[in-house]
Amino acid sequence: MRLFSFATAEKRGDYLWVLRAFDMARGAYVVLLHASDVVETLNRCPGGPRLTPTEVGPLLEQLHQWGVLERSYDGTRAATLAEYRNRHFVYQFSQAGFQAYRAVSEVLEARLDEASLSRLVLPELLADLHTLAEANRSGDAPRVYRVLNRLDRALSDLADRAAHFYLTLGDLVRTTEATPEAFLAHKDALLAHMREFSMDLARFAPRLAAAIREVEETGAEELIERAARCDERVLLNTAEREADWRARWQGLRAWFIGDGTEGGLTECERLREATMSAIAAVLSLLRRVTETRKGGVSRESALRHLAGWFTAAPSADAAHALFDAVFGLGRPRHLAMHHPDADIIPAIRSWWDAPPLEIARTLAETGRPPTPGAPARLQRNDAGIRRLREAQLDAQRARSQAARSLAAADVHDRELDERETEVLLRLIDAASTAWVPVSGRVSGTTGSDSGVTLTVSEHEGSTVVRTSRGLLHLNNRKLQVRETASTRKSKVVAAHAANRTSTGGGSESGAHTATGGGGSDGSGDSQGVDGSGEGVG
Repeated sequence: MRLFSFATAEKRGDYLWVLRAFDMARGAYVVLLHASDVVETLNRCPGGPRLTPTEVGPLLEQLHQWGVLERSYDGTRAATLAEYRNRHFVYQFSQAGFQAYRAVSEVLEARLDEASLSRLVLPELLADLHTLAEANRSGDAPRVYRVLNRLDRALSDLADRAAHFYLTLGDLVRTTEATPEAFLAHKDALLAHMREFSMDLARFAPRLAAAIREVEETGAEELIERAARCDERVLLNTAEREADWRARWQGLRAWFIGDGTEGGLTECERLREATMSAIAAVLSLLRRVTETRKGGVSRESALRHLAGWFTAAPSADAAHALFDAVFGLGRPRHLAMHHPDADIIPAIRSWWDAPPLEIARTLAETGRPPTPGAPARLQRNDAGIRRLREAQLDAQRARSQAARSLAAADVHDRELDERETEVLLRLIDAASTAWVPVSGRVSGTTGSDSGVTLTVSEHEGSTVVRTSRGLLHLNNRKLQVRETASTRKSKVVAAHAANRTSTGGGSESGAHTATGGGGSDGSGDSQGVDGSGEGVG
């Protein structure tokens, strides 16, 4: 932290201009600067201070003491033997000192009101992923390195811009400095911006996940090896560069596919949930602002009117009377009380001479001594909460059961009941957001809910799905419902557990019982098996 001392020192303006001169010289590929070179550079800067080499010398020495600059000797500038013996000093940025200067400079140049979500980066990510798959398939290592590096920078920019946007939005929701007029003037653009970003994120997320899987099918290890081979960071060996690019690829994969843990959300899903929460927060703030403007009276407007009354008071007595009327302050109430130590403060002593006594607020306001009182009664409704929770779990089990039934067979070959129809409509609603093409033609799309995935693909002619609510006609589209990978994995794990339970031990009669997992909602069915020990989970 000593590196940042120049930002809080007394001559922080001069220190910052001196470091700015080193930064300008660095841009011109000049690294070493003498005090006279710093003065010459500052004279060319518009608005820079006019310093002499004698004044710049102590500044450079202090920056060297703080570790921002490195110092070395330069005898080539000496014109006489005495000057050579004195040895002129030249300075340059230290590696950590340059980072400290850049950090302070970025803070000074940052505009905190520039906050937005990056929507255009999503189609660029999709195009770069297709290009990366083609380059890895053809073995073009330089192209793999360039595209993978561009993907890493684009995803980092997306994350940084999203974090900055939600931080600024949180300040807007919590702060009281923004006027209602300014908020109402920008709320339509703010809501439209977040809503469009959420829709684009929902539309591109499955396509980006499919593109990442396509890249991995061409060989993930070969991809990392080619990128590390073309990496020009000569101070890192091959193993370190491969580890760095492997970590970058895993980070990119975790954004849209996840880390493989069951029930874990991807970074893309977390970003979409944060966007929906931000929309709800803005709508809540809009409701509060609207109610305040509709009522016409708020704490701010009341205080402004009160300040106007105080300003317009004709005299000091009138202002005191207004103060007493507004804040409820009247004449003091005299109470007859005895001092705890009557020998020190006798009762016959005047109130003017006796020290004040501490009394309870209740006694001063009502004239009655305070009492502990009975504690407030707690109102609990555990039975109602339990009933609502059971109803919620029953609905979730029924929806999961209907989803498994829907994925058990082809939806075009049978008639769907009411619950299966409801699940199918929810899946179509989730998949329909991806039917809007960004560029080119969309051949198919997917949507997932309740542990199953709906795939909408092209089909010649029209197809019909018979439901309990009528016939659903699809023009040039065909539907396919299947269980998601995580759900199938859960069933396989449950089946293995059931087989181990059924074969691990038995009763003397030779009968066994296996319990099957019913899904992620916790429901399950038990089935009896014969003496062979085989069961169905």
